[in-house]
Amino acid sequence: MVKNLPACPVEMTLMLISDRWKVLIIRDLLDGTKRFGELKKSIGNVSQKVLTANLRAMEDSGLLTRKVYPEVPPRVEYTLTETGYSLKPVLDAMVAWGTEYKQKTMELS
Repeated sequence: MVKNLPACPVEMTLMLISDRWKVLIIRDLLDGTKRFGELKKSIGNVSQKVLTANLRAMEDSGLLTRKVYPEVPPRVEYTLTETGYSLKPVLDAMVAWGTEYKQKTMELS
């Protein structure tokens, strides 16, 4: 099945990570594999339903993998794929920009 992808590279990137929860999920998974509960706790005010939906969308996009262990209760772990890890420079640039912006706005107040 061929996906209908945008021609603009910026639009493509935003399509994949535009939701604030997705960026925070990537941020947390850059440190390594995490379980659902760890992600939920780290991210904060995200509902279980919204976190699950974002994780599924990111798995469908090839940004992360989901591994389910046949245990009771089931253990599920999420890990960034190579494509997911390739977003690190994008997040690093966002950190640098956000830090600079925050400093400038504090100087103005």
